[in-house]
Amino acid sequence: MPPAQRSPVKVIAGNAHPGLAESLARELKVPLVSAEVGAFADGEIRVHVSQDVRDAAVFIVQPTCPPVNDHLMVLALLADAVRAAGAARLTGIVPYFGYARQEQRSRPGDARSAQVVGRLLGGVGLDHLVTLDLHAPALESALPMPATLLHADEVFLPRIKSWGIRDLVVVTPDAGGLKRAQRYALALDAPLAVIAKERPRPDTAAPLQVLGEVENCVCLVVDDMASTGRTLAVAAEALRQAGALEVHAAFTHAVMAPGAADRLFGARLGKVLTTDSIPVADSRFEIVPITPLLARAVHWLCGETTLSADPAFS
Repeated sequence: MPPAQRSPVKVIAGNAHPGLAESLARELKVPLVSAEVGAFADGEIRVHVSQDVRDAAVFIVQPTCPPVNDHLMVLALLADAVRAAGAARLTGIVPYFGYARQEQRSRPGDARSAQVVGRLLGGVGLDHLVTLDLHAPALESALPMPATLLHADEVFLPRIKSWGIRDLVVVTPDAGGLKRAQRYALALDAPLAVIAKERPRPDTAAPLQVLGEVENCVCLVVDDMASTGRTLAVAAEALRQAGALEVHAAFTHAVMAPGAADRLFGARLGKVLTTDSIPVADSRFEIVPITPLLARAVHWLCGETTLSADPAFS
């Protein structure tokens, strides 16, 4: 009996980060499927997938970065179009998963927006989700589809080690990022410090105190994202007041609301490391590609032989 035929692998680029999709398809040596994304005069989004995806394992690359709602809708519409076109399996590669900060109700009347987005994506036929440094990892259990959660420290750590910094202290700007900071501290053989802070209202932060010894040390603040830049800016100020010699930063997603980049570099940060999970145009950032991480996830989901099963992909 001949072996079962494997599904060909195809990558579709949404409109949020086509460069990342192109890089992934090139790394995997698989076709990049073109998708037309447009809008009617009133802003209503329309999409069209022009190439054949029947019986294929399709990976849609679409981080839901700003404008979050538009990119989320494009992702949902592309998923519906691909499913209707007969794809065998559909995976969303969403390195930055918007709405993940709203996974729980902080007061009566709040929406659990992260779960709503998960149900939306499940409802349009997404079989699997691949994401990077999910803001609330516990959200995985509330998603209607299986998820692969990747960590940026796997690509950050070699770069950080190449800096050759002595007397390094890894810092988390809040207790919620403690597990992430512990991974960095263990890998770098460095002590750990925590900035205890309160958040009086959304998108604002006020430092309280530095828990840990940072005097005469070089600090590396690690976080999952920078949106307004205020958290990192106030963290840098708190660390300098506590005697830190230098403060560097590494965060996964450069969401960057207007004015955020200037706020970060105005805070006298040294090296500022981020990934290309979201398009980053500012040359002041040191950007680490995540394509190797994504490619490894695709190999894991499909099996190594899947990508070379069709001679056209070899």
